[in-house]
Amino acid sequence: MKALSKESILGLIALGLIVVMSVLAPGFLSSQNITNMMFQIPEFGLIALGMMVVIVTGGINLSITYTAALAGVAIALMQSNGYPMLLSILVGIVVGLVCGYINGFIVSKIGVSSILVTLGTMVLFEGIVLSLTKGNSISGFSESYSLIGNGYYMGLVPLSIIIFILFAILTGVLLTKSKWGRSVYMVGSNPIATLFSGVNNSKILMGVYMYSALLASIAAIIMTSRYNMAKVDLGSSYLLQSVAAAVLGGTAIEGGYGKVMGTVYAVVIFQVLSSGLNLLEVPRSIVGVITGAILIFVLIINFAKAKFDEKKQKKMQEANAA
Repeated sequence: MKALSKESILGLIALGLIVVMSVLAPGFLSSQNITNMMFQIPEFGLIALGMMVVIVTGGINLSITYTAALAGVAIALMQSNGYPMLLSILVGIVVGLVCGYINGFIVSKIGVSSILVTLGTMVLFEGIVLSLTKGNSISGFSESYSLIGNGYYMGLVPLSIIIFILFAILTGVLLTKSKWGRSVYMVGSNPIATLFSGVNNSKILMGVYMYSALLASIAAIIMTSRYNMAKVDLGSSYLLQSVAAAVLGGTAIEGGYGKVMGTVYAVVIFQVLSSGLNLLEVPRSIVGVITGAILIFVLIINFAKAKFDEKKQKKMQEANAA
């Protein structure tokens, strides 16, 4: 019998958690709660996917939420000054891509560690946002813009969840069906061997950080539209959660492995857990403790499994040699 993949197991866990919460938490399956979760998943999910793509290469993007904040503020400034919605969105995406280019350039061209680079750019982007906003929130979006984060398709499905699904599919296709995606996994597995095989590691890493920034910018569009404002801490709570979702989703923290479906399942698990515990009136601080405990537990399990697989492979090699 073929063993279930990490992603299949996560899917079953997500399903089981939904069943448990529907029994324990009053009103969990109510239309209002389901709708609330459908509105919250896209912004978190997009940032988690952006983080996952970087982690697959063995890096990390600590500035991803501040990239989103800066892109959101750019859109808000354009909208509040009377510029057309589409132009404002385009400017926001360009600003986000510039942030991604800065990260990608320093990591890929200069060779500085991603954790140091993105820690520095996190502070840089935060400072820029604070300078632009003076610490206040910016509002004044058009009604049509607010539909992106609050509107429905055919009166049933939130537009934002459709946007998330489309970008999740796009990310999956890029990683599994394109030459660039295969190179991303190769860089994460063994960058030296990848370089000698003729792959331009620098170009691949640049693309990874810019794609991560693109997803952060799309998340910013959804968040600013949904909340009708942009501010410095826009989506900041998703920073560590996105790392947790990527790792829980099966992405190897050392790089080389990660699937979109696993990250999506992890996002659903976190959202169901958060929503269910809120309905059970569990304090937010305790929810944070539980999230942290889950991340540590998953890291320990993944580490133990990797060591076990390594020993198993070594024994097989010794047996074959004998």
